[in-house]
Amino acid sequence: MKALVMTAKQHMEIEDRDVPTPKDDEVLVETAYAGICGTDHALYNGLPGSADATPPIVLGHENSGVVSAVGKNVKDFKKGDRVVVDPNIYCDKCFYCHTGRYELCENLSAVGVTRDGGLEDYFTAPEKVVYHIPDELSLQTACSMEPLSCAVHTMKITENITPYQHALIIGDGYMAKLFAQLLRIYGIQNIDMTGRHDDNLAWEKKELNLNKVINTTKEKITDKYDMVIECVGKPETQEQAVEATNPGAQVMMFGVGAPGQTFNMNTYEIFKKQLTIKGSMINPHSFEDSIALLSDGSVKVKPFQNNILTLEQVPGVLAGTDKVQGKSIVKVNGDLK
Repeated sequence: MKALVMTAKQHMEIEDRDVPTPKDDEVLVETAYAGICGTDHALYNGLPGSADATPPIVLGHENSGVVSAVGKNVKDFKKGDRVVVDPNIYCDKCFYCHTGRYELCENLSAVGVTRDGGLEDYFTAPEKVVYHIPDELSLQTACSMEPLSCAVHTMKITENITPYQHALIIGDGYMAKLFAQLLRIYGIQNIDMTGRHDDNLAWEKKELNLNKVINTTKEKITDKYDMVIECVGKPETQEQAVEATNPGAQVMMFGVGAPGQTFNMNTYEIFKKQLTIKGSMINPHSFEDSIALLSDGSVKVKPFQNNILTLEQVPGVLAGTDKVQGKSIVKVNGDLK
């Protein structure tokens, strides 16, 4: 089979490998589509994602596909089943797993991070992280289940969302587009978004039914908000997120900053406003909701999957030598149904 292997930091090669054999509790998945996200860019450049990726490793943690074989102890899947895979595998033994905070698992492993992922023809995953998808959900759409589930987790850990609130999304990338849809589903109706390009923002305002868009290259954020979701991960945008708040607001820090990165906050304002500032890490127990939201069309992703790549195109995209804008997904065996 064909596999795109990260053999060293900032270096990937196409290799011919044997098809892996699933262990007793594992499922062998033939990859249909694999999404590329900011975590893959970080891992390619030697930075951590949810965990460190040690070469040689096959990336790809946003995967859809078809079951090709199952281990002898697998009961709920059979060859030919259409599936998605939650990449995050919790140990179920550490303090955080025992107290229900699985996203903080001390022994986290992940498909496409610590074990080979979907940027190859076939990969394996434990049965417990594999999910059936309904016939009406395309495999191309389904490969965005993992990023949607991360956004769903963010919504689950927010508090007291109500329709009268005013929300701001900082950034207008793929995750921001998912949050714009989820905020409305979860109850907030008045939603603004920031970005850096007028054409993109005008399209997003119409497509996502936003109240207002703000080009932060030429205007300041002047309104104050009850909910702010930061989707960029830069110090300047993290500072904007905290500053653009009403008293009692929630700020969800979703964008991933570089290790060691800091930003400035006015601590008296945090006290005076009684702000809630939270990070949001991966996606525990969020695939069921995400499958429902994609299957009934409540959340749309296909209009925002801008680039369909081959395995051979991935290194150039991750290296930045091939300039693409928007969400990229890799058609690995995209003829699967």
